[in-house]
Amino acid sequence: MADDLSSFAKDIFLLKTLKKSTIVLRMVVLVLAMICGVYICTICLKQVGVQTETGILDIQRTESVCPEPIIEPWEIPYVHYPKPKTYNRAECACNPVRNFAILSMQRSGSGWFETFLNSHINISSNGEIFSVKVRRSNISTIVETLDRIYNLDWFSSASKNECTAAVGLKWMLNQGLMQHHEQIAHYFRAHGVSVIFLFRRNLLRRMVSVLANQYDRDAKLLNGTHKSHVHSHHEAEILAQYKPTINTTLLISNLNQVNGTAATALEYFKSTRHIVMYYEDVVKNSTKLMDVQDFLKVPQRDLTSRQVKIHKGPLSGQVENWNDVRNTLIGTPYESFLHDDYSK
Repeated sequence: MADDLSSFAKDIFLLKTLKKSTIVLRMVVLVLAMICGVYICTICLKQVGVQTETGILDIQRTESVCPEPIIEPWEIPYVHYPKPKTYNRAECACNPVRNFAILSMQRSGSGWFETFLNSHINISSNGEIFSVKVRRSNISTIVETLDRIYNLDWFSSASKNECTAAVGLKWMLNQGLMQHHEQIAHYFRAHGVSVIFLFRRNLLRRMVSVLANQYDRDAKLLNGTHKSHVHSHHEAEILAQYKPTINTTLLISNLNQVNGTAATALEYFKSTRHIVMYYEDVVKNSTKLMDVQDFLKVPQRDLTSRQVKIHKGPLSGQVENWNDVRNTLIGTPYESFLHDDYSK
């Protein structure tokens, strides 16, 4: 009996010892689990912190603001930082760009003038964009086209892309400009577009050029090809052989109309930042091209053009019915056109 009691007591002691060991083991496992949990949480928090910091840096890098250029306060509305949709301006992203438009009339030297601008490494003048009728069909298509040009998303042979400092186009007055002048003037002011007016003083010479160009569209004197502008003296001599006959009955009214159109354009866009240039002044004085570069706020460079003038010398040798034209203009405000001459 005593042996049984002793054995029973031993069993109870072993059970208690085993239970204590199990509790201790569970506590050890729990502590280890807690330590592991804390360690894992610490690692995760560090990773989240690094990702958050990286995200903030990426956002800051993406949304970095270009430093303000050193300019006069009045110039601020005319300085832009385009973000093209079609390419990255890369290291030139913080190079400011100025918007401009050359407003002119056909055969006023605008094509020749534009080649000078495009010889500048930082100027992109994209040509006669609105000669295509669909682009000027309404104000919406006009604005859409202008947005692409001034955002540097318009590609032409003149585009300098990344490091463009001045971007614009050549726009003839009869290409939707006068019909939508209020909305376009508003657009120019809102988008800081500087206007370069380019006219000819001698409207009689312009008329000769217009008539000769119209004739060549059909005659195609240069080996069956029509060219509005040429790059060799030989081609210029061939085109200059044609002498147009001017309708003297309509001559005065035509000159009045062209003169009035130019005056109206100046009135329509007088609220924009603008400069008025004359073809004759550019021909006679190369410093006028420096004035344009100053106006566009681009570095001064020597500008060049490969175009060759077609009609040279006195007008008397360029008009078929010269005596009739001379008699019509003598005693009128346009008489000075008869005597004006320049050799270039």
